Amino acid sequence: MNEQTSATPTNPPVRLTRLTMIVGILLLVTGLAAWQLGLLGGSSMGARANSILVIAPYRHQGTWVFDDASAGLVQEPFVAGVPEMIDILVKEIPRADEGFRLLFSASPFPGYQKELKWLRGDMGGNYYALNDPPMEGWICPALFKYYDEPPPHLYVKAEEMKR
Repeated sequence: MNEQTSATPTNPPVRLTRLTMIVGILLLVTGLAAWQLGLLGGSSMGARANSILVIAPYRHQGTWVFDDASAGLVQEPFVAGVPEMIDILVKEIPRADEGFRLLFSASPFPGYQKELKWLRGDMGGNYYALNDPPMEGWICPALFKYYDEPPPHLYVKAEEMKR
């Protein structure tokens, strides 16, 4: 007599479908957790991963501008009070008109020169205030190339460009 089990065999396609659903749910949950933790770029920490960012402003047609190929910006001008703020930052830098290094961060860093405080949004950009000397300036929407949201504070430092 041939021994056979009396149990009914499970249907392999149903088992595979259940396994696929479980794996899919696990991947979805893992992806959402990674996004929440900012591991997939969904964090409000900012569009850039660096804490301290650097650009190299220079004078062009009477105002300060900067280029940043990684952000798709060419001769992006500073306007509405920011050029005057930059003039204060660079007053001790020789030949600053030819270019200088501007470090900026949403967090304080060693040696920062000035702190700018967010005032309000307007026309797609944001107004920031400088306390010493008291003044305010508008930072255009290019700020969003560096931050997802306007930081409550920006810390800045101007340095001579090593030529």
